[in-house]
Amino acid sequence: MSRAEAAHPDRAAADPGQPVPHLSPEERAALGKAARERTPRATQAHFARPDGQPDAVDRLESQAASRVPDLVPIRYGRMMTSPFAFYRGAALVMASDLAGTPNSGLRVQLCGDAHMSNFGVFASPERRLVFDINDFDETLPGPWEWDVKRLAASLEIAARQNGFAEKARKDILLTTLRGYREPMRRFAAMRTLDVWYSTADMAELQVQMADQLDQSRTKRLSKELAKARTKDSLQAFEKLTHLVGGERRIAADPPLIVPIADLAPGLEQDRLREEVHRLVQKYRETLQSDRRVLLEEFRYVDLARKVVGVGSVGTRAWIALLLGRDEEDPLFLQVKEAQTSVLAAYAGDSEFANQGERVVAGQRLMQASSDIFLGWLRTKGLDGQQRDFYFRQLRDWKGSVVPEEMVAKGMALYGRLCGWALARAHACSGDRIAIASYLGGGEAFDRAVAEFAVAYADQNERDYAAFAKAVESGRLTAQTGL
Repeated sequence: MSRAEAAHPDRAAADPGQPVPHLSPEERAALGKAARERTPRATQAHFARPDGQPDAVDRLESQAASRVPDLVPIRYGRMMTSPFAFYRGAALVMASDLAGTPNSGLRVQLCGDAHMSNFGVFASPERRLVFDINDFDETLPGPWEWDVKRLAASLEIAARQNGFAEKARKDILLTTLRGYREPMRRFAAMRTLDVWYSTADMAELQVQMADQLDQSRTKRLSKELAKARTKDSLQAFEKLTHLVGGERRIAADPPLIVPIADLAPGLEQDRLREEVHRLVQKYRETLQSDRRVLLEEFRYVDLARKVVGVGSVGTRAWIALLLGRDEEDPLFLQVKEAQTSVLAAYAGDSEFANQGERVVAGQRLMQASSDIFLGWLRTKGLDGQQRDFYFRQLRDWKGSVVPEEMVAKGMALYGRLCGWALARAHACSGDRIAIASYLGGGEAFDRAVAEFAVAYADQNERDYAAFAKAVESGRLTAQTGL
C-alpha cells in the first residue's frame, strides 16, 4: 500500500500500472487538516455499541467454528483468567466495535491486534535486541486510529486489573498516547529513509531510561533483557525435546504439545517425513535467496502441534525441529495457521490471496527488523482441508512483559515505548505528514482516545461478565489451568 493509497483509500484498488501521485509536504499536511475538519479530534472519544449487534459471546462462538474443536475449551479457559486475558482473545469483538467509531479516513498498515502484550523485545538479524510489535496475525490496511485505540484500551484494562488509582491510570493513558503523537510528528519532519531505518535499540533505550528508573528497576530491566537473550532455538531444544532411540524428538506434553506421530499414528512415518520435507522446500521458495541457502543447511527432524498464546488458541499451530551441522545445532520453526483477518469484514479484504503471505507482508512492512525465516505456505492438513500458514523462528531472543507484575510508573514508560513502535510502523506504511497534521501539537487527540479507552474498558468488563456467565451456565466449555 503506497502513501497515496493510505491517504486516499479509494486509490488502493487503482490500476497498479498507473503512476503514484507524490504530493508536497504542504499538500499532505492539508490532507490532515481537512481530515480534522471532517472528523474533529474530540469525536475520537465516542464509543457506543449499537443495539441489535451480536454480543461478544455470539461473536466468539462464530469464530470457534473454524478452529480445532478440542482446543477451543483451552482458549476459553485462558480467556477466563481475567478481563485482560479476555480482551486479548476478543480481537474479533473489538474489530466490530471499532468499525462504528469515528476515524480520519487516513489509512495505514494495521497490526490489527495492538494490545500491550503484542509488543516486546526480540533479536534483529544483526543480533541486536530491539523493541517492536511482535504479532501480526490480524494485520491489514485500515484506519490508523484502530491500532491506537486497541493499545490504549489494553493499558486501561491492565491498569484496572493491577488496582491502580484513576489518576495513575489516566497518566498511563496520556503518556502512551503522547508516546504515539510526538514521535509521529517527529517522523513527519524526518527524511523518508531516516524514518525507515529508525529502530528502538534496547541498548540505547537502557541508557535513556536510566534516569527514569530507580536502581532496583534498572537492575530488573537488565536481568530481563539478559533473560530474553537466552530464549532461542537452543533453549527450546533443551526444553522441548528428548532422546528417542538415540535421536532427538519433540517431547509430548498433551494437549499443549502433541507430536505428529501421536496425532496421526496410522501414517507411515517415512512417507510423512517426505511430505513434510516437500512442504519445507515449498515454504523455502518464499524466502530471500540468501536465506534459502541458509535453510538448506538444516534437515527436518520432527513436527508437533503446539498451543500458543490466547487469541491464537484453536488455530493450527505447529513447531518443526530441524538440525544443522550436528545433533546440537537446532533450529525451531513455528508454523502458524493464518486465517482471514478479523478486520477484513470492516476494513476490506486483503490484496493477498494467501493469508500467510498477508501476515508476512504486513510484518515486514511494520517491523523495523523482521525474522529472517519469515515465509508462507498453502497446504492441505491432516483433515484434507486446504489452509494457509506462515513460518518464523519459534524463539529468537524473545521477551515480553507480564502486565500483572508492573507498577504504575513502569506501565506508563512501557506504554510510551509501545506508542513509539506503533507510530514508527504507521509512519512507514501511511502518510505520516497527514497523520501528524491531524494529531496536532496539543493533547486534544490524546485526551479523546483516553476517554475512549475508559469507555471501552467498561464495555470489556461487561463482555467478560457475559462470557463468564456463559461458561458457568455450560453454554461454553472452558478448560482452565493450561
